[in-house]
Amino acid sequence: MKNFFTSFFGAIIGVVLAMVICTLLFISSIVGMFGGLREALGEDGGPKKEVKANSVLFVDFKRPISDRTIDNPFANFNFSGMGEEGLGLDKIVENIKKAKEDSAIKGIYLNLTELNAGIATVEEIRNTLLDFKTSKKFIYAYSEVYSQKTYYLASVSDKVYLNPQGMLEFKGLSAQIMFYKKALDNYNIEMQIFRHGKFKSAIEPFMLDKMSEANRLQTEVFMGSIWNSILTGISKQRGVTIDELNRIADNLVLKNQKDAVALKLVDALLYEDEVHDEIRKKVSIAADKKINFVKLADYNSEDKKPFNVKKKEKAGDKIAVIYAVGSIESGEGDDNTIGSDRIARAIKEARLDSTVKAIVLRVNSPGGSALASDVMWREVLLAKKAKPFIVSMGDVAASGGYYISCAADKIYAQPNTITGSIGVFGMMPNAQKLLAEKIGINIDTVNTNKHSDIGTIFRPVTEEERIYIQKGVEDVYDVFTKRVAEGRKMTQANVDSIGQGRVWSGTDALKIKLVDELGGLDKAIAYAAEKANLKTYKTVELPKQKNTLEAILGKAEDEAETKMMAKNLGENYKYIQHLRNLIRMKGVQARLPFEFIIN
Repeated sequence: MKNFFTSFFGAIIGVVLAMVICTLLFISSIVGMFGGLREALGEDGGPKKEVKANSVLFVDFKRPISDRTIDNPFANFNFSGMGEEGLGLDKIVENIKKAKEDSAIKGIYLNLTELNAGIATVEEIRNTLLDFKTSKKFIYAYSEVYSQKTYYLASVSDKVYLNPQGMLEFKGLSAQIMFYKKALDNYNIEMQIFRHGKFKSAIEPFMLDKMSEANRLQTEVFMGSIWNSILTGISKQRGVTIDELNRIADNLVLKNQKDAVALKLVDALLYEDEVHDEIRKKVSIAADKKINFVKLADYNSEDKKPFNVKKKEKAGDKIAVIYAVGSIESGEGDDNTIGSDRIARAIKEARLDSTVKAIVLRVNSPGGSALASDVMWREVLLAKKAKPFIVSMGDVAASGGYYISCAADKIYAQPNTITGSIGVFGMMPNAQKLLAEKIGINIDTVNTNKHSDIGTIFRPVTEEERIYIQKGVEDVYDVFTKRVAEGRKMTQANVDSIGQGRVWSGTDALKIKLVDELGGLDKAIAYAAEKANLKTYKTVELPKQKNTLEAILGKAEDEAETKMMAKNLGENYKYIQHLRNLIRMKGVQARLPFEFIIN
């Protein structure tokens, strides 16, 4: 009987293994097929279109815009049936620049009903479109609903059209922060807080019922700076004064679609087919002829990948562009999380590669683990000694995101980049009363030493332990401010005066010398080339992305759950994400106090 069960279960295991191997072989063959078809297929899986004469580049942003395009033929397909990935900012900018020089492209049509991107990302796209206009080619924009963010982007256009029954929002910026203290009190959960920095407000939702005066002040200042940047851009392109724009927002002057035209924010109220008629007139084609629209994804060039040069090709000098995107934690991380091991390894690889003459670190991060940030800072310092090292900040480069940036030779940020937040904190929940009084569970403990169970959630910290933990937080803050002082050539006292966890806009960060110049990734790369004395060069993108098979097998299950929750909860999903990030925190944190989204 024993032999029977051994044989039986062995056969079952064999069948399962065979099925797994066959599945992997099948997926590998599909990957190979897609690799062979990529020359013939566009990014959206349709036939790659030939760019004919008198074409118009069709640009929409229905999918979230990341800093870096996922190099994956399955990028628009996943097992949950909710494809999300599209072109990253790198390819969007590259393709618009290419269209500027392409004689077959006569103009750009922006369909802006949706725009899922941070405000600094929008700024970078907007600046690229402004550069496109120097070619004397046209840009027309249309939307059914313009949010303030989509209108800011649309304002670069020669003509801004709105659906006759559509809407344009123009009311100023608002920040709303959710506070959890009362809910925690209801469940008898005490959050034990350790921090340095009066502006380090990441922990305020767990200890207060409303914003502290320090947090309210910093929020008012950086939001005012960002709003002024938006108004300045709109005013310059639309010829409406900043005072008038503020009057429109303050007095709710914009009541309907006709007001948008009367106030010179919109050029005309047209349905999309009527906008197409205007484009036909612009490119001189008959009313009954089809416009040759070329989608931005279809226009993506397969033979011109400036951020995808394989190391073995070693053709000419290179600039390494290293993407550090997401929350910071120890370990490997992925394309959406900054793992200190992965990013530190990428920086070291670029430093040791003799063909790489300069490094640009693209940072888009609210921060995270202070320890993991310091691991990457060390590699930045070593790389800086070997070759020019430049930082380009995206939507946010704060706390740990600033920590890993501060040692660079030069730092670029957009006017509306969120940066600074030089401060640290730690937080430990005490669930003793929750368990004992709400659930009826008591915890009894045996320790070999007095503080063996320090850090447990089953009791409060003692005063001696509180002093001990607070000392650790103070030490991390001291190191953080020293790193910034050394990198920015400032005194530590000066850093402390502008630190304390305070958040700054890129414009204000420039004034206090936390950044060196306003501009996007292109400017950072151009400066890196100048510092390395490069006339011609290629760019190589790091860290290397996972291959297609790894990407599919690694993310299918997580994406199915995540995207289903996001679909059902809508905008409220960001609060679930925030709580998930809190649960994953380990050690002292250098993290932005909130998730910042502009619409």
